[in-house]
Amino acid sequence: MSGLLLLPLAPVRGTAWIADHLLEEARRQVHDPRAVQARLAALNRALDEGAIGEAAFEREEERLLTLLERPARPAGRTTTTRRARRRHV
Repeated sequence: MSGLLLLPLAPVRGTAWIADHLLEEARRQVHDPRAVQARLAALNRALDEGAIGEAAFEREEERLLTLLERPARPAGRTTTTRRARRRHV
């Protein structure tokens, strides 16, 4: 009975499932050390070629180095969970 009642929500649940998997894959790619190192190399080339300024280089370099140092957040963890955990530490 509940299956019939929830049937109209199936497309929504399917879309949410796909969105969750896409988000997780994007996080994995953003935090992949090889990809971050490639972006750092491209950033250095852009600075050497004069395509970006020193200030922009330093900001982006800091962001990329932070990605390398900090592992990706596990799936399912929310900002509320992190805030609650900080209060108890």
